[in-house]
Amino acid sequence: MEIERIDTYRDGRFSQRVLCQHGCFLVDGMPCEVEIISDSEAVVRGAGPEACGQVIERFRFYTPHITRFYDGRGIVIGEYPPARLLTLGLEQIQPSQFYVDEDKVRAVGSFIHKADDIIIQVLPWEDRFISLDGHTRLYYAVTQGWSHVRAVAETSDDWVYRFVEEARKRGVYTPADLALLSHGEYEEKWDRFCDRFFGEAGEEQEEGQTCDC
Repeated sequence: MEIERIDTYRDGRFSQRVLCQHGCFLVDGMPCEVEIISDSEAVVRGAGPEACGQVIERFRFYTPHITRFYDGRGIVIGEYPPARLLTLGLEQIQPSQFYVDEDKVRAVGSFIHKADDIIIQVLPWEDRFISLDGHTRLYYAVTQGWSHVRAVAETSDDWVYRFVEEARKRGVYTPADLALLSHGEYEEKWDRFCDRFFGEAGEEQEEGQTCDC
């Protein structure tokens, strides 16, 4: 079974809302959507029984706080232990990235309406927390004047510490320091950095290491 996550914001096969949430997949070429409906719940549409488990696991790689999944009829098809949510001030968060994409900022603004709508993955680090994802949402929080977000503590491979080192070399110590780029600039600069970084390290880049929303 081949499962592909859709990372674009324009695709007529999917609803715009779920595209903006990055919850769209192709399962053996057939569209499948996972729509977040609350802090901990989502609805899975378009996947058969054999595919649902794999789609949910792929989805939870990016959203471990989503722990209950329903099918289109409202029947529970997947449930996991509840995640412990932290409330963090933005100044407590050290980004592991240094750019954000203005197209992504517009997209998250379509479904993020208050600070508590933002739930990211973080890694405890010294007396602060490294953001493992969600840099676009963190930047959006800055633009809205919000002081905090919510987070789930996770683990990560050692590459994240080198990303943090590179971010700090560029003067990125908090989400307010992230640089806003056009979509083209973001793809060119961020993708080029990641390709060079992992190439020089002699490592294969894993899915999700540079994905951000």
